[in-house]
Amino acid sequence: MARVGRFRNDAARARYLEIYRSCLSALPAYDESFDSPTSFGTVRGYRFGGPAGKPVVLLPGRNAPTPLWAANLPGLLEHRTVYCLDLLGEPGLSVQTVPITGADDQAHWLDDVLVALRLDSVHLTGLSFGGWSVTNYALRMPQRVASLTLIDPALTFARIPLRTIAATIPLTVRGAPEPLRRRVLSWLAGGADVDDSEPVARLIAAGSTDFELHQPLPTLFTDDDLRGLDLPVLALIAGRSAVHDAERAADRARNLLRHGRVELWPDASHAINGEFPDRIAETAGRYWNDVDAAPPV
Repeated sequence: MARVGRFRNDAARARYLEIYRSCLSALPAYDESFDSPTSFGTVRGYRFGGPAGKPVVLLPGRNAPTPLWAANLPGLLEHRTVYCLDLLGEPGLSVQTVPITGADDQAHWLDDVLVALRLDSVHLTGLSFGGWSVTNYALRMPQRVASLTLIDPALTFARIPLRTIAATIPLTVRGAPEPLRRRVLSWLAGGADVDDSEPVARLIAAGSTDFELHQPLPTLFTDDDLRGLDLPVLALIAGRSAVHDAERAADRARNLLRHGRVELWPDASHAINGEFPDRIAETAGRYWNDVDAAPPV
């Protein structure tokens, strides 16, 4: 059997889908949902209509599909039409059928989706692993990218600390003690209380235990990679992030990005999208307007 991301069994998938659908109902109304065919499976996505301008494509982090953006969509939709994608090979409604063997494959499936949607110039935006994913795509296939917005991206400007890798192991172990799992999630969220009655928290927890990931871990981009990004990049780095040394990440981004705007938000944790949704929408919206009004880089 091909090594692809999949739910552990039918019961796990049914539990997950129940939570997913509940979370989806809390989002703003979408114009359409779609299952876009790619070389590696089908990608579930949603189109949320907004004002005119180059559209925004959102990629979430690991174990967190489209409903992760519940707090962000209302603000973002004041600025642009938004497409949300469930990552292929991750928990969500995308269905992987062919193994993803590395960074080239990650870029190719995303390009297949943009081609199918006829999106020729988009503001790619990613959170955590989604930030790595859109950067990886822009390095390999920049023709469709108007800009990148990277929200505390993982493995993009600095390595993930070993303590974080060790601490998150219980999130992937089925049957791990509930108090331990909550402590880990709280630590990742900068010490915030983790309430399992909150639907998105339940969705992330279900994905981490009921879904099997089968793809190589991403690797940190080299200096040459980052210097080679010949397009506008907005990087929002969380000062209390657990996925990297924030000051080191911000310094490296400032030193290497040719067209970068780097902001270090000292009070933000890796849960930055839920902590500062209005600020993210305002900052990103202004940036997209600036990019669209400027001559091509």
